[in-house]
Amino acid sequence: MKDLVFLCHRIPYPPNKGDKIRSFNILKQLSEYYRIHLAAFVDDPTDWQYQNELNKYCASLCLVPLNKKTATIKSAIGLLTGKPLTVPYFYSGKIKAFVETTLKSKPTSDIFIFSSSMAQYAQGTEFDGLRRVIDFVDVDSDKWRQYAEKMSWPMSWVYRREARLLEREEKQICTEFDKSLFVSPQEAACFKKLVPESICHKVDHILNGVDTTFFYPSSSQSLTRPCSDKFIAFTGAMDYWANVDAVMWFADKVWPQVRKAFPQLKFYIVGGKPHEEVSALAQRDGIVVTGRVDDIRPYITHALVCIAPMRIARGIQNKVLEAMASGKATVLTTMAADGIELPVGQQRFVCDDPKSFLAGTLDLVENEALAISVGKENREKILSQYRWDNTLSPLLDMFDADNNR
Repeated sequence: MKDLVFLCHRIPYPPNKGDKIRSFNILKQLSEYYRIHLAAFVDDPTDWQYQNELNKYCASLCLVPLNKKTATIKSAIGLLTGKPLTVPYFYSGKIKAFVETTLKSKPTSDIFIFSSSMAQYAQGTEFDGLRRVIDFVDVDSDKWRQYAEKMSWPMSWVYRREARLLEREEKQICTEFDKSLFVSPQEAACFKKLVPESICHKVDHILNGVDTTFFYPSSSQSLTRPCSDKFIAFTGAMDYWANVDAVMWFADKVWPQVRKAFPQLKFYIVGGKPHEEVSALAQRDGIVVTGRVDDIRPYITHALVCIAPMRIARGIQNKVLEAMASGKATVLTTMAADGIELPVGQQRFVCDDPKSFLAGTLDLVENEALAISVGKENREKILSQYRWDNTLSPLLDMFDADNNR
């Protein structure tokens, strides 16, 4: 077995949110072919308890606490150095030393980077002889552009600056590394437009997948119903701005009309660390903000409809894949659907304006047989195309991992 240095901006366990679901499944897959040497930040103190779980997949481990206030102050250094703010935000001397020590003792290691902010530990001519693969996941510079468009000055200026400098950094990383991966062919195509044609061959994609055993309608039915309400559901980390924006839009523009049509229906917002704006929604008629839950499956399974009204997004939305895998019909925006091959029935419910989103939601709430039919097609699509063993198989070819057995 060969050695692999695996660097991740957030501890890849537990797989309970978007980036951690992807990074953990990649880690799990690569651990079958490599001795993994993992370094990652821990930004949630409750995640320290999972160190032993990661030891099952890793030969060595370097976890570093990330204090968000301290890291934000550090990121200001970027204003002085002309670097993207996310680079100093995710800098650690301990991780740098871990990489140097590991490569000194195992000089032929391959390197896998998850997130552009971690590429800084494997850039430079001293790494030229090593195989380096990075998973950008999304085109982050474009996401910062989207943020800038929705912010007022001075944050709009900060975000535009971050978009511009991060794009420059992304191009440099792609030039140095052997492969640059994204979460969908659409994301890869978006990035190829930014880089010189001479390095476009380095750009590829690895689709997100779903644990189709964990998210399985029949087994989930045995889970305790979370409430006696009839409800529709949104799931996601509720301190993430794109999710905050999505539920605020739905609560303002769509929910009052849904509630008027179905006075007993509830809107459940399910996810940890709700932003204060999201918490305040619990004061509105029919809206329930759960905060963190031990298991999101009962909320998905027992919802009449799942929604994903994303207006800021890049890449593939795990919340959509999980709902589809659970056999649920979903009303979603074009941005939430991006990168996912939807069945014909589900395509009807891609809605971007309040009026059509309302119509789609009401249609599925009113017509249970339709919702079941769409959900069944969704489940079949996931089984045929979005299982992790299918989506990650190209990654092994990029590393030539079969030769590591």
